[in-house]
Amino acid sequence: MLQISNLTYRIAGRTLIDNASVTLPSGAKTGLVGRNGVGKSTLFKLLCGEISAENGDVQMPRKARIGQVAQEAPGTQDSLIDVVLAADTERTSLLAEAETATDPHRIAEIHTRLADIDSHSAEARASAILHGLGFSFEEQQQPCANFSGGWRMRVALAALLFSQPDLLLLDEPTNYLDLEGTLWLESYVARYPYQVVLISHDRDLLNKAVDSIVHMDQGKLTFYRGGYDSFDRQRRETIILQKKMAEKQEKQRKHIQSFVDRFRYKATKARQAQSRLKMLEKMQPISVLDESSGLPINIPKPDTQLSPPIIKIESGSVGYGDKTVLSRLNLNIDQDDRIALLGANGNGKSTFAKLLAGRLPLQTGNMVQSAKLNTAFFAQHQLDDLMPNENPIEHVRKLMPDAPESKIRARVDGFGLPTDRMLTPAKDLSGGEKARLLLGLATFYGPNLVILDEPTNHLDIDSREALVHAINDYEGAVILISHDRHLVEACVDRLWLVADGSVRSFDGDMADYRRYILQGDTAPAKDDSKADEKKGSASDRRREAAEKRAQLAPLKKKISAAEKDMEKLQQRIEKLDGLLADPEIYTKAPDKATDYAKKRADTVKLLAETEENWLLLSDEYEQANAEG
Repeated sequence: MLQISNLTYRIAGRTLIDNASVTLPSGAKTGLVGRNGVGKSTLFKLLCGEISAENGDVQMPRKARIGQVAQEAPGTQDSLIDVVLAADTERTSLLAEAETATDPHRIAEIHTRLADIDSHSAEARASAILHGLGFSFEEQQQPCANFSGGWRMRVALAALLFSQPDLLLLDEPTNYLDLEGTLWLESYVARYPYQVVLISHDRDLLNKAVDSIVHMDQGKLTFYRGGYDSFDRQRRETIILQKKMAEKQEKQRKHIQSFVDRFRYKATKARQAQSRLKMLEKMQPISVLDESSGLPINIPKPDTQLSPPIIKIESGSVGYGDKTVLSRLNLNIDQDDRIALLGANGNGKSTFAKLLAGRLPLQTGNMVQSAKLNTAFFAQHQLDDLMPNENPIEHVRKLMPDAPESKIRARVDGFGLPTDRMLTPAKDLSGGEKARLLLGLATFYGPNLVILDEPTNHLDIDSREALVHAINDYEGAVILISHDRHLVEACVDRLWLVADGSVRSFDGDMADYRRYILQGDTAPAKDDSKADEKKGSASDRRREAAEKRAQLAPLKKKISAAEKDMEKLQQRIEKLDGLLADPEIYTKAPDKATDYAKKRADTVKLLAETEENWLLLSDEYEQANAEG
């Protein structure tokens, strides 16, 4: 059991944790959630003893081992498998002692303990963990120094998992994993035999891998049973209840204050008035949880509509120099496609994305693009391309040199950046704010095709949900590479598998792909010769969804037009009300008064008809969506 009691921690005068308490049951798998910057990583440091709290304490079983991923990834000449095996310090120590021990009794103790900790299967267990995180058997024998920083962090994670601490602390572990590694980790954490506390913004991971949620907000820790969706529902219900209680209290407060104001100076009522004043003083205001879900993200719609296909590749191959990464490419992309690229890191997803973005040429074959195709490309490594000393407004001003300040600020606001961060230099923005700025700049000119390569790494859950809405509201084509399964399932209609040196359709959904990764099932692929037999397949359903969205586009436009008309009519009524509110008009210009009154009546009637039409269109849209 992990118990946090009355914990308080301040940094630079700011209270991050304020007299917070929570108890986590033994063996619980807990997701620690909260907005970026609320202090989740700081809480981990307190649990590990890296920093000391101002007040309160943390209690856990004596001799409990706490483990978290090392800050620096290993870069030695030791092989991956040896680095992971060395993480079990007890086994390493016992094996070393067994080489030099001479006392028969001690030798017996050593081998008994090695048997108890299942030492004979250690190498197989370590290899299985490395394989799950994306390393082949051949790669496991190579030195750590041969791998890049991101892959070394996977080795550090593998070493931590192999050591099996009593309390496993994972801080955003999926940031350096691909979708395949994330699916494996999800399954591993769910089966982990000891206690886990996991910081993550991956909604699907928090639904599948944990059995409880601790929400960190305003310095407090609140425990919820169940996964993220259960927590989200409970929290919303709590907010609704608190609002009702707060409204009821406010009415009671106003009623008491009215009595006090009326009778406090009357001798016969002074005592009752004083009594009610004391009631007001004792009445503690009911605090309502913050329900804001962050600022929206907007992707501008395409300036022009293009005829399909917008990209067509025939017998294509692509790579770097003389090295071919992908070949046998025969693919079409239409103007409303929503495609997710699946496949392990290193298989060529980013290479294929660069080909579509025009950053790599075909080595062989033919690629035809629409003449007016405008493509936006977003990748995490581009965060370094931002000018560190320039603020968001200065970045946008370069793209709108003749625009007034108000229009520039409006565009920055559309990126989803808070007003108080618009003048902050890029180097001082958070990772999530940089990602919003970069996405806004990349899509600035209304592209026909948006390519997103791991767009969620620095986004919290609310921002990821805003990105889901932005993609679904966008009217162009989207190519998505992401380890966030919720984002993929919520936004795409088609799945393409990048594997075995090529790209092909994956005929299944994300549940099929999860089984393919975890169980090694054969990857289903689309077979045009059996199209009739697979009419009800997931691939067809996704295509039907894309067609449904295209069919509903005109209806959606009518709804938007009706909403604009209602707003204009309401403004016209308010203007006429202002004119009719002048008493002099009835004596000085009675004809005008009659004319204004008639116009108002006609406008009210037209507004009612427009609202009725809007309701009918909205019902039709909702029914069509439900049927789809």
